[in-house]
Amino acid sequence: MLNEINSPSYEITPLTMAVLVYHDKKGKIGAWVLEEKEEYYIDIPPSKFIDQACKYYGASLKGRQEGTRNIYGITHKAPISIDPSSGMYFFPTASPVNSNCSWIAHSHIKHVNQLKNKETEVIFRNGRKVSLQVSYGSIMNQIQRTAQYRYLLDNRLNYSKTQLADRVAEPFLKFLE
Repeated sequence: MLNEINSPSYEITPLTMAVLVYHDKKGKIGAWVLEEKEEYYIDIPPSKFIDQACKYYGASLKGRQEGTRNIYGITHKAPISIDPSSGMYFFPTASPVNSNCSWIAHSHIKHVNQLKNKETEVIFRNGRKVSLQVSYGSIMNQIQRTAQYRYLLDNRLNYSKTQLADRVAEPFLKFLE
């Protein structure tokens, strides 16, 4: 089912599997948004849509990229966390300034197949498949970089939560003594 959504209220959620570049019949670039059970076409380029999603969750795409650079050191085609609390980690298939850049949700990938002519098939957990004009090696590198970034950021966030819990519990534990 392909629905055209022109509403600015549509947002990326944990159900979003990919935001793929889409060229309409007139050559205008938009995004084809794949959800677990639905898909939508929107007339916003993928990277701009990702930027709007980041802003919805309190940052910009540029801010999320800077965060990735500060935590992991990646400067080009950096994976981002749109919202780490809900596990929304996406990676770009090309430079985000490239009009042919699509974004893939890391947590929805089940398997990746190498196809001919530098094309790669991504199979999502729900069985949906998409073919991308990106080399298998590039996609695998992006998956690995996203996994490492996710690990580093999750550890940092969990450390902060543990430190806060310890500080909150300390006065209570002293009171019980």
